[in-house]
Amino acid sequence: MWAFVFVPLVSIGSKEKTGCVSPTGHSSQKPTSLNLERSWQFYFRRQSRKRLRCSSLLGVEMDPQPSSQLKITLTNSGNKLGHVQAKPQEREQWSNKLEFILAVAGHIIGLGNIWRFPYLCYKNGGGVFLIPYVLFLFTCGIPLFFLETSLGQFTSQGGITCWRKICPLFEGLGYGSQVVVLYTGVYYIVILAWTFLYLFSSVRTELPWASCDNSWNTDGCVEHDHNQTSPQLLYGNGTSSVVEFWERRILGLSEGIDQIGNIRWDLALCLLLAWVLCYFCVWNGVKSTGKVVYFTATFPYVMLVVLLVRGLTLPGAQEGIVFYLYPDPSRLTDPEVWMDAGSQIFYSYGVCTGVLTSLGSYNKYNNNCYRDCVYLCLLNSLTSFVAGFAIFSVLGFMAKEQGVDISMVAESGPGLAFIAYPRAVALMPLPQLWAIFFFVMIIFLGLDSEFVYQEALVTTISDMYPSFFQNSCRRKLLLLAISVASFLVGLFMVTEGGLYIFQLFDYYACSGMTLLLFAVLQSVCIGWVYGADRQYDNIKDMIGYRPWPFMKYCWQYVTPAICTCTFLFSLIKYTPLKFNNTYEYPWWGYALGGFFTLSSTLLVPLWMLYAVCVTPGTLKQRLKLLCTPSMDIPRATKKASNHEAFQTFTELHTLRTTESSTDKDGKTQTLSVI
Repeated sequence: MWAFVFVPLVSIGSKEKTGCVSPTGHSSQKPTSLNLERSWQFYFRRQSRKRLRCSSLLGVEMDPQPSSQLKITLTNSGNKLGHVQAKPQEREQWSNKLEFILAVAGHIIGLGNIWRFPYLCYKNGGGVFLIPYVLFLFTCGIPLFFLETSLGQFTSQGGITCWRKICPLFEGLGYGSQVVVLYTGVYYIVILAWTFLYLFSSVRTELPWASCDNSWNTDGCVEHDHNQTSPQLLYGNGTSSVVEFWERRILGLSEGIDQIGNIRWDLALCLLLAWVLCYFCVWNGVKSTGKVVYFTATFPYVMLVVLLVRGLTLPGAQEGIVFYLYPDPSRLTDPEVWMDAGSQIFYSYGVCTGVLTSLGSYNKYNNNCYRDCVYLCLLNSLTSFVAGFAIFSVLGFMAKEQGVDISMVAESGPGLAFIAYPRAVALMPLPQLWAIFFFVMIIFLGLDSEFVYQEALVTTISDMYPSFFQNSCRRKLLLLAISVASFLVGLFMVTEGGLYIFQLFDYYACSGMTLLLFAVLQSVCIGWVYGADRQYDNIKDMIGYRPWPFMKYCWQYVTPAICTCTFLFSLIKYTPLKFNNTYEYPWWGYALGGFFTLSSTLLVPLWMLYAVCVTPGTLKQRLKLLCTPSMDIPRATKKASNHEAFQTFTELHTLRTTESSTDKDGKTQTLSVI
């Protein structure tokens, strides 16, 4: 059967409307091409007369000939006339702007703000560390953050298909970044398993890490008392009760990675709990994610304020804060200080992983992503700065209570969360309360970062096969498959030798050099290949104005230059991983780490080589085709006297030209011409 689709045409100023009727008047008969042509000629003549009558009523001169042609497509549907095919499911969107803000805030404001930035600040010259930090923030952090978010909002695509539409030659950036996201999701959630076990251990009449009267303690265990520091600890002959709880009770740490040992089943159950929570936070897409972040992104701030107030009221807090921010200008001459500032920006802002692109893809097209990005970046850095007061006020209290220098108790990373801070709360009144507050904050900081990783990964895969994952059940099964596979791999990290594997993932799988390389390639792609001016036109089309040109110049010059120099310096200063700066991994351990790094990094040049090989034409033609944006991405509209809107109604296409005329009263009248 032959099916025709018609558009009801309304002539302005006329009382007569045309119905959705075939020009032949007999939709049930199979038309011949001659009859069809005559019927459409008659139809156009009738519409031309209507336009002339309309123009006389409005006082507008019009061309009696049609201003554009009408494209007719006949399709043999194979079904009965009137059969309507299922409409493709529209892409989900955030219910409101606040959901997007909280989701991104939950992703970028994580454990690094609490346990990494304060330590780096005191280690690298106190207040003067803010100079390289702010420099990297405005030249790399905010420009890359804005680039990825605006790219996702403009294309409404995830971390891979956005590059396919913008510049197919750089599609490998998407594949490489998603491998990094996959690796990060596998090992990052293990921190939550450790934290859950600490939280459950805090609900006791006496904190188990505060004493040496436990089954896991050794003869060399030393307790921490008020105003007393054991000589055994000072001279390295003893082991702190807090360290023994961490290494012997929580981890059951073996002698090396080659002694993998048994699974710690209490940790495995905590890991399972973390994955179950993560799954149900995102199992229904942005509909569930957007609601969960109202709590998971805001509650850590409540806990941080409580811990900050408590820390500032402790004796010794002032000395801790001075130690945190006391400036040492001589440290600015050390290249390591600048490296630490750059790495902190890349780690804490979540750039070059495709996550921001996926989150931005659920925005409404006209959302002001420029303003959102600036505010979110400033919020992230401010949170890191304030967290330093909460951490070092407590460390100052602990140092004063034990009569030692703060440098002896200051830690970073897991050492701060699971050794230094638990040791400090053991010295406070009501230690169980403050321990629960601290570990609950750590759980929520890590949880929303983790489930956003999974949401971004599922979004990216779903956008690659939209017709298949149009069914929400299949999307949930995809998320379940990723979660189960990641949980099974994560079981290796809750064994007795699991911490060695964890550090391999942390050091190599999410390598700073990989992120730096991705940053350079992203900036080159948008700044030069796709065109910074074209991207600015896209942004103007979305938000209504062109952002400050500084961003454009960063994409073209500043960001790639700084990231290239930092990458080369990292390459020169590279040192193999050592556990606790003492244990050296076997050769196959370093080989495994090299595989983690190269498995994501090499995808970019390998994809470029593959794309060039399979694309037909000469080399110049291939490169030109691979650097040409897709035709189905939105086109930035330009202001003109006549606005053209391309509308599609199933198989009938009309190009509508809107002409404006002003009457005597200054009111604008609009006439649609077909």
